[in-house]
Amino acid sequence: MEFLQQIAYHYFFGFPVIGYLGIISYLLMWATALVMILTRRKIVKIKPKVHFRLAYSTAIIATIHGVLAVAVYL
Repeated sequence: MEFLQQIAYHYFFGFPVIGYLGIISYLLMWATALVMILTRRKIVKIKPKVHFRLAYSTAIIATIHGVLAVAVYL
């Protein structure tokens, strides 16, 4: 667990990795929702494949972020 704690709080440009992963997962979540909203309102035609890939990416990044967050407290 100490290895995961070191990764979680390793600083890049003055901000820990866990913070970057949280921000990235939040932005991916909004992008996934935006793709579906724009498609349903027929503003832009985006293939469903893009929506699913964004959703998978969000799930992976959010899971890594969650594992690192839990590892800090164990």
